[in-house]
Amino acid sequence: MERSLYHNDADFVSAVGGGRGRLNYGALVLGILVGILGLGVVIAGVVFHQPVVGLLGFVAMFGGVLLALRRSKRSRLGAMPASDSTSSHSGTAPHSAKGASKSGFMDRLNDRWERRDDDRDE
Repeated sequence: MERSLYHNDADFVSAVGGGRGRLNYGALVLGILVGILGLGVVIAGVVFHQPVVGLLGFVAMFGGVLLALRRSKRSRLGAMPASDSTSSHSGTAPHSAKGASKSGFMDRLNDRWERRDDDRDE
């Protein structure tokens, strides 16, 4: 079923899956550290009976989780079609050239996917 979706509606798959970026490992490590620091501040707030300090620790923990789950704005597929944008579309408008190179890239990706499936079946 998934293969059929990739084969028949690659544009839909790219539109739905294109919103997510790659995991940002630097932000993940920083978020974990901020979360651990926030947990320490919450514990300190409880030990010293300071609700404001505990609240600040909770906010730091929440911010750390958000930071750790943040995705990168760059995607792996976004950088690849740049080489095709100037090859065969020099006489067209920049907007249409961008759309044409994007569809060409998706066609090549779809062809590679189909070849991969054909090789596996043999």
